[in-house]
Amino acid sequence: MLVPYEALLSLPQETLQGMIKEYLLSQLEDGSFSDVDEQQLAYATERCKLALKKGELVVEYSEDDESIAIRQREHISARVND
Repeated sequence: MLVPYEALLSLPQETLQGMIKEYLLSQLEDGSFSDVDEQQLAYATERCKLALKKGELVVEYSEDDESIAIRQREHISARVND
């Protein structure tokens, strides 16, 4: 199930920040921010928020395993169409 963007705005800021950080961590090959400074992290976070607003990224809640994660919309669509 996709969580509407408007619903994300009502989340506590720390919750949304945590989801974004988890998403960004998953995008790094080595799984750490050791090569990323605070400025790059802040920029990536803002880009992620903008992509969520535009609908390029979506938040998916899985009822099966009760998890929530940010995903690329195109990956969700491709999985549904398979």
